[in-house]
Amino acid sequence: MSKEKPVIGTEGIYDARTLGAPRMLVLGIQHMFAMFGATVLVPVLTGLSVTTTLLFAGLGTLLFHLLAKGKVPAFLGSSFAFLGGFSTMANLNTGIYADMSPQDKLAYTCGGIVVAGLLYLALALVIRLVGVKKVMRFLPPVVTGPIIVCIGLTLAPSAVSNASTCWPLALIALATIIIFNIWGKGMFKIIPILMGVVVSYIAALIMNACGVTVLNAAGEAIPLIDFTAVREASILGLPPFQMAKFDLTAILVMAPIALATMMEHIGDMSAISATVGQNFIQEPGLHRTLVGDGLATTMAALFGAPANTTYGENTGVLA
Repeated sequence: MSKEKPVIGTEGIYDARTLGAPRMLVLGIQHMFAMFGATVLVPVLTGLSVTTTLLFAGLGTLLFHLLAKGKVPAFLGSSFAFLGGFSTMANLNTGIYADMSPQDKLAYTCGGIVVAGLLYLALALVIRLVGVKKVMRFLPPVVTGPIIVCIGLTLAPSAVSNASTCWPLALIALATIIIFNIWGKGMFKIIPILMGVVVSYIAALIMNACGVTVLNAAGEAIPLIDFTAVREASILGLPPFQMAKFDLTAILVMAPIALATMMEHIGDMSAISATVGQNFIQEPGLHRTLVGDGLATTMAALFGAPANTTYGENTGVLA
């Protein structure tokens, strides 16, 4: 059999190993940048640890692949569906929450997410016992699709807020991604997000050298690029784990949100299946992917990280 590498852009590639290790590494880096913004934004908005979040996004993804037999090309990152629950818990000021610190409230919020993750296991058991075909009759794309759209639209205000700190740089990144996605050739056509990061960062270096500044949250002018935090950071260290705490109120606030995220998961599995032309709902089975997603969420929340979910951003990169 011929072992010639495929010509990028001529047809779909369903085994990345045929591309060779260097190209696989480049595509992996693009997947990392695709998930990074949204995954980091959730702890920034909620007050959870960014490093703990990233650690359990990685561990959760590995656990998901283990339980899904390594067959489903998906990445698990921070879920935005739970932001409303975080806001509700932060504003609770009755009962045990009356004089509680924001950090302790986060611990109880994570406790509710632990239970939410366990609800995935309940649905997985039902699917296993009843059969996925009977369950999918009640969850067609017309049901799961709008749920994914609504969850995705919650990102819009954050995207506008982030871009408004430096609109020229944001527009350079957006234009670069569009140009490479539409007119790119060969390998460049399938790494538009990575090229958006590289080109906009080079632009940022030039703008920073020219003295361009941006305003921080306090309204103070700061450099566009600042390596102070990098220089001050330790080379090695452990994330600040915070063990989850449990209270019925927090569980009742957070756990029902799993109904929306489970529908999101089913929609994502359908989208990934359609992208690669394989029915992952049948094999390895929706019950397996739900267990992987649920346990990844429970594990993350147990140690103070937000819920995990299959990322549509990475499905887009996969396409």
